[in-house]
Amino acid sequence: MKIVVYCSSQEGLEKKYQQLARDLGTWIGQHGHTLVYGGSNAGLMHITAAAVHEAGGHIVGVIPEMFRHRIDPVCDEVVYTANLGDRKQYMIEIGDAFVIMPGGIGTLDEWMSTLAVMTIGNDDPRPIIVANLDGLYDATIRQLADMTHTPFARGKNLARTINATTTADLLNTLTSVL
Repeated sequence: MKIVVYCSSQEGLEKKYQQLARDLGTWIGQHGHTLVYGGSNAGLMHITAAAVHEAGGHIVGVIPEMFRHRIDPVCDEVVYTANLGDRKQYMIEIGDAFVIMPGGIGTLDEWMSTLAVMTIGNDDPRPIIVANLDGLYDATIRQLADMTHTPFARGKNLARTINATTTADLLNTLTSVL
C-alpha cells in the first residue's frame, strides 16, 4: 500500500516528534508499504523517509521543481511537479492511506485538500489518520466534527479523520485499517 505522509520539513523539532517520525517510518518499512511524501531532505520528512529506508521499505518523493535542490537522497523514486498544488493532487491520487504528522500550515493544507477530495466521493474508503501528539490538532478535529452538524458540510467523509493521540495508537490504528 502507498501511505502518504504529510509532515513538517522544519529542522530542530523536539525529540518526541523526531521519534514519532522514526517509529512511523520503521513501521511502514517493516510492513512492506511504500512511503509517499514531500521528498524533502529535512525535518520530519527526512526522518520518516530515512527510517523507511533503514527498514527496507520503498520511498516515493514528490517535490516541486523549485525545490529540486532539496530532494532527499533516500528516495527510490522521485516525481517532480510544477508546483505545490500539483504535488498535492498527485499524492492524493496515488495514496491508499494518509497520515497527518505534526506540521505547519502546509501540513494542514494537505490534510484539508485530501479531505475535500474525499468528500466529493462519499464512498471513498481511504483512511486519514492524524498523529495528534500533545493535542496539536484537537481544535481542527473539533472543528471538523462540528461542521458535520451544519448545512455547509456535506458527506460522511468529513468526519472520517481518525485521531491517534500516541505513537502506539497511531501504529495500532494503521495495523487495524490497512
